Amino acid sequence: MTWLRDLGLGIRFAAAGGREGWARTALTAAGVGLGVAMLLIASSVPHLLDQRSVRDRAREEAPVSRNADVPKSDTTVLRVSAATEFRGRTVDGFLMRAEGARPAVPPGVTAFPGPREMAASPALRDLLASPEGALLKERLPYRITSTIAAAGLLSPNELYFYVGSDALTPANGGHRLAAYGGGGGEPLSPVLVVLVIMICVVLLAPVAIFIATAARFGGERRDRRLAALRLIGTDIPATRRIAAGEALFGSVLGLLAGAVFFFVGRRFVGSVEVWNHSAFPSDLAPAAWSAALVALAVPLCAVLVTLTAMRSVVVEPLGVVRHTGSRGRRLWWRLPMPLLGLAVLGLTGRVDDFTPVDPYPIAAGAVLVLVGLALLLPWLIEACVKRLRGGPLPWQLAVRRLQSNSGAATRAVSGITVAVAGAVALQMLFAAVGDEFEAMTGQDPSRARFHTFSETVTGQAATRTIEEFRATEGVDRVIGTVETYVTKPGTYKEDEVTPTTSLSIGDCATLKELAEIGSCREGDVFVVHPRGDKEMSDWVDETARKGEEIELDPTSDPKPGAESARWTLPADARTVTARPDPLGEEQWGIMATVGAIDPRTLPNAQTIAQIKVDEGVKDVSEYVRNTAARIDPGMRVTTLTSVTRDRQYASVQTGLRFGAAATLLLIAASMLVSQLEQLRERKRLLSVLVAFGTSRVTLGWSVLWQTAVPVVIGLLVATAGGLGLGAVMTWMLAKTVTQWWLFLPMAGAGGALVVAVTLLSLPLLWHLMRPDGLRTE
Repeated sequence: MTWLRDLGLGIRFAAAGGREGWARTALTAAGVGLGVAMLLIASSVPHLLDQRSVRDRAREEAPVSRNADVPKSDTTVLRVSAATEFRGRTVDGFLMRAEGARPAVPPGVTAFPGPREMAASPALRDLLASPEGALLKERLPYRITSTIAAAGLLSPNELYFYVGSDALTPANGGHRLAAYGGGGGEPLSPVLVVLVIMICVVLLAPVAIFIATAARFGGERRDRRLAALRLIGTDIPATRRIAAGEALFGSVLGLLAGAVFFFVGRRFVGSVEVWNHSAFPSDLAPAAWSAALVALAVPLCAVLVTLTAMRSVVVEPLGVVRHTGSRGRRLWWRLPMPLLGLAVLGLTGRVDDFTPVDPYPIAAGAVLVLVGLALLLPWLIEACVKRLRGGPLPWQLAVRRLQSNSGAATRAVSGITVAVAGAVALQMLFAAVGDEFEAMTGQDPSRARFHTFSETVTGQAATRTIEEFRATEGVDRVIGTVETYVTKPGTYKEDEVTPTTSLSIGDCATLKELAEIGSCREGDVFVVHPRGDKEMSDWVDETARKGEEIELDPTSDPKPGAESARWTLPADARTVTARPDPLGEEQWGIMATVGAIDPRTLPNAQTIAQIKVDEGVKDVSEYVRNTAARIDPGMRVTTLTSVTRDRQYASVQTGLRFGAAATLLLIAASMLVSQLEQLRERKRLLSVLVAFGTSRVTLGWSVLWQTAVPVVIGLLVATAGGLGLGAVMTWMLAKTVTQWWLFLPMAGAGGALVVAVTLLSLPLLWHLMRPDGLRTE
């Protein structure tokens, strides 16, 4: 009953303390509320990822369609990917044709689209209707008859479509599908599991520190009020319980504020897009147990932090005495914690591809290191500022403030210290394991920017394809060939392999990009051998016999009016060696100029083009893709790149960017709220300084140095701790540290935060620097 009475009295003081009391409580509630909102968002991430995965699997083809030959039926569908890009954004979708009266309908679509009809996502529909989407409209000139619902989309801003077609067949690339609903995805590799664990620790540790810091807002004014209570007979244990009651009230209001921030912000999450990713508001829903844990842990944390802080304060009837000065902070119990964390990580051992990863020791070790750095920071700041002497007046004012009470400044910097240390460690990890998830493709983007491939463009249309690409705005050169397969004529047994090779037809400029042919003129034919592979060269010669006939693609039926399906390889055909094309691949077989064989007469062929463009032409990639879509809506257009990145690795990096952006905003808010709280506590002192003639510029610079000195020390601690943690984690993954200077961008971000917080706090500083601040009652 005594506890309840004193806690209730503390709540009454917090709730009925007048304007000053409510301002202090509002600061605490705002700080705790921001932290609670972040915790609720973090606890919603598993549900968000799970819902995205469910929707992703729901629109994939069912395993039965992938693992067996699906017979044609009343419900089957033919489809081919028609994915493209538009100004750096992926536009995904399919061309589809129903094979019966009851075709399988993809999720989110109410009716199967008819020929040249399109079901589009809301974002794609709006883009096509806007002036910015005019170039994309040329590529997708279909009539939008329906909108894809949320059940068929990964995010509200996804660009996705389904287009009906009446010309799609299995012969021209159509894949038969019986049902939707794919299986589960691939499990994360152990290396990615470690990265995910580290990301969770790094992003959530600053949030916990921020909540603990917010619970101590207004501590100096609270202590003076408690001294008044001691004067009328309240004992020391009762004052601590009253202080705990005030913290409890502020934290409960913070819980309510955090819930409001979360639910209000969730309504707008669909309109927020970061790195082309967004989420549905309904996906952002924390699990019941995690929300309950936050609701219990935050008030308990606030009470414990307040009681712990009261141990260093002696509240007497005539004043408040803080344990500072000669005694100082002790190092002996602070230093072992980060060392213990490194030891736990070291004893966990190396992570390999064959042993399941135990997340608990890794998370515990990382938490011990990061929290240990936060505990080490107050001692280090106190030790450094004690030795500072002299300097300009603003510097002396800032140093004297830190020497008299560095606790508030230290608490504000603890969050950025933990965040920077964790970010440095994560950057080291990503740099060390990046080679494992990034591979050199061997492609040469300087020779060609795009590669196109079509199975439906044959004969005369094939040559027209190359001509249209060459006529496209911004295209410098086209390495275009019409290709088919040729075989050695004859009758073969079932167990015999028919000698087969390829026949590529193009102009001399194109053939020089594909083989070392030297001089070339129209009518020339070449037999191309692979580089350094005698066995394959002999196989090519078995089919390409100079002066004898070869059979042109016997697997296809000759088209009406086509010439004979046989062609005689000229006896004077030269034998040359293949040259890697812009894709980094070698093509061998028979290569002929258009003057030797007319590609329009081939019974069946494929058109392949590798296109070099002028990067200075605006939207040149859109012009190329529009030409491809006009020729064949199912034509595949890929961008050549020298490096390819694993999709799961890229997803983890995207998650890190999301979290880092949110954490950076939280740290900025934490420092700003803490700075405003410190200025309010110093209202009378600032008024006295102004009354004695101190200029506003001097006080402004003083506030800057007062913020900058702890941040600089914190960044030094964070850099050292982050490098140590990153080195140990890299050792656990059996990798080598490749970059030691990754902390420089994070240090720059810390400096930018100091400047931003100082500028944002100046309006309140000018407001407090007035003579009426000397009034008292």
